[in-house]
Amino acid sequence: MKSHRYYKFPPPLIKFQKEKPLLKDLFLTETGEIEIKAGTIWSQTQLNDTNLLVYCTKGEGILQFSNEQLHICREQFFVAFPNDSFKYFSSQQTDSRFLVAGFAGQKAKQLCNESLVVRNLVPAVNNLVANREMLFDEIFNNLSKGFHDQNLEYVNLCFGHLLGTFIFAHKTSDDIADEANPVVRRALYFLNKNLHRKLTLNQIAAEVGYSDTYFSTLFKKEINYSPLSYFSHLKILKACELLDYTSQKIKSISFQLGYSDPYYFTKDFKKKMGMAPRQYRNRLKN
Repeated sequence: MKSHRYYKFPPPLIKFQKEKPLLKDLFLTETGEIEIKAGTIWSQTQLNDTNLLVYCTKGEGILQFSNEQLHICREQFFVAFPNDSFKYFSSQQTDSRFLVAGFAGQKAKQLCNESLVVRNLVPAVNNLVANREMLFDEIFNNLSKGFHDQNLEYVNLCFGHLLGTFIFAHKTSDDIADEANPVVRRALYFLNKNLHRKLTLNQIAAEVGYSDTYFSTLFKKEINYSPLSYFSHLKILKACELLDYTSQKIKSISFQLGYSDPYYFTKDFKKKMGMAPRQYRNRLKN
């Protein structure tokens, strides 16, 4: 196991956070990025009083917990609780990478009250939630500046937001597809499978056999976004993945996602992500 940008809070600092009114309800004890080489094992012993958020950003493997074996891959996460222990067996074909955060506090037990289970993270429609890796980066960047009081307060408030995007993922992402009306669920599947196309509302509605008006009303009631707006968000989230994990040119990515004009793609990306595609790709190099 190899650690990247790992920060473990010393006991005096944890004690300080437990006693500080603004932090005692929920605070970090450690956080970082770890890489598990293909074919190797990550063994996590008992966590004592700490919970551990584990977010897979690359690769896949088997999570062994108690007598269960669970498959886990990119865009999935789990939370391990005090006294839990687990082993992760990385695939023989590829390295695995995780973002992790140990946390404690009076609210930790209330927030994470279910047994260990691997959960999916479908791309979110809100750009503040859509890229959890950027939220981790914000925490890492500020921890690198030291553990002074105001910085700790800011970092822990950031973490509270980040944790919420996982724990309440069904409220912030299209995980709700699992519970959606069958017509909407079919439409979501159709949209995800056709990110390379430039679809019209009429084409989407025809796929599920409803009129434009009725389908649009039904979809917005379930998802809180119009079909075309949601489709646009899905394209941008796919663009983020391609920018992060491939070396494709931005022009090529725009065409791959059904944009006939790279300029419009850049404009749409910046509107939703707050930065141009090139800035997004280079954000970790600065």
